[in-house]
Amino acid sequence: MIASGEITTILKRCGFRCARRSTPFHDRRSEHTPVRLRSQCLSLLVSLWIPAVTSAERPLTTEELVLRAKPAVVLVTTRVSAEVIVNCGRGGTIIVTPPPYVETGTAWFVDGRGYLITNAHVVDPAYRPLPWVTEELKRRALGRACTGEPGPPGSGRMHGQHRQTQIRNRINAVSLGMTRDPHVYVQLSNGAVLSAEIVKVSLPLLLHASGKPTSDSGRDLALLRVKGGAYPALGLADARLKIGQPVHIVGFPGVVLNDQLLSQSARLEASVTTGSVSGFKQNAIGQNLIQTDASAAPGHSGGPAMGPRGGVAGVLTAISLSETDGGLIQGFNFLIPARDINEFLQGTEVVQPGESCFSSIWEDGLRELRSERFKRASALFAEADRLLPGLVDVKRALTEADDGLKHRSAQRHLWSWIVAEISVPGAGGWGVPWYQRRRESC
Repeated sequence: MIASGEITTILKRCGFRCARRSTPFHDRRSEHTPVRLRSQCLSLLVSLWIPAVTSAERPLTTEELVLRAKPAVVLVTTRVSAEVIVNCGRGGTIIVTPPPYVETGTAWFVDGRGYLITNAHVVDPAYRPLPWVTEELKRRALGRACTGEPGPPGSGRMHGQHRQTQIRNRINAVSLGMTRDPHVYVQLSNGAVLSAEIVKVSLPLLLHASGKPTSDSGRDLALLRVKGGAYPALGLADARLKIGQPVHIVGFPGVVLNDQLLSQSARLEASVTTGSVSGFKQNAIGQNLIQTDASAAPGHSGGPAMGPRGGVAGVLTAISLSETDGGLIQGFNFLIPARDINEFLQGTEVVQPGESCFSSIWEDGLRELRSERFKRASALFAEADRLLPGLVDVKRALTEADDGLKHRSAQRHLWSWIVAEISVPGAGGWGVPWYQRRRESC
């Protein structure tokens, strides 16, 4: 916002002087200052002052809110490879490397030094041996080792096709040793793939066959860490959400990642869905959940739900699908509240969620771009790109700022000729300095 001293300077240059009387301004030099010129100066003052006020007070638009968040949201992949010792029943054993077990989800930087939040169930297969993952890897190993033999001569089929049911039926009877090799990776929107370490886990809610929760059921949150750097980061929302307030879920749904009609670049950029808060619930062990009608799909797990003021209001943890004759229908989805994330982070090195030198520069650049101060915005985006090169949204914003700067330069060139033709003859040479001052203020 313009300081009072700057306002006074502009007014004096326009031929006004503050008067100590009931009227706010008194014209002392009306006989020396053309009326049209004073009108132009007042327009200049209004154009500089009013946008500064509205820019400070105006709430974030959906586009601004999402653009602030997207660079910090990444694709997380859990990959469990294995070597399995297989006996196909013909005597002797072989070591087989089956296709790995892979699960994808969403994570987001909560600290610019390299700490991320996601769901525990996304990285759980890498965190501990899970029975269903072990069984799946052994099944794949058996399929690769024991069902690839030629069938009887003239049968026209693979011997394994004839024995698949038999193999599956005796899978538990075959002695299978297995060595796991688990990894977690995150992929940034610039295509960089980083290995991630699991720092802390609060296990997901699991139920026994009886319907009772297991004793180790937790909050379904995990804290990851990648190598140090200057990463974007998201802070937590201060205020609790209310019924009807909008939320925006950012993530990597599998339906987008695996769509054959889309290019590989679809794997780099997070998708955004929008809905509203539709209720407040509790799960089977009494933990609070936020219910929303914002759509989500497998792969969204761990994604941040941005509140109306820009902070992370919750993390997607569960989706509901209703089965009908026409297939599965999207239902309501559930978020872990921000205050539970904050509690989870207690005792870790993440003391101030959202702290990031990159995000500070990125958000300043977005503000400058919104105010059409393209030169400053371009410089800030270039600095953000220097800190972490190649992020999709940063490159796009930098192009937009540079295009705006070129358009503004073309307009200024045209306006300089107009002002020179009109104001030099009629304003006693005062018009050109005014135009120069107008240029310097942009």
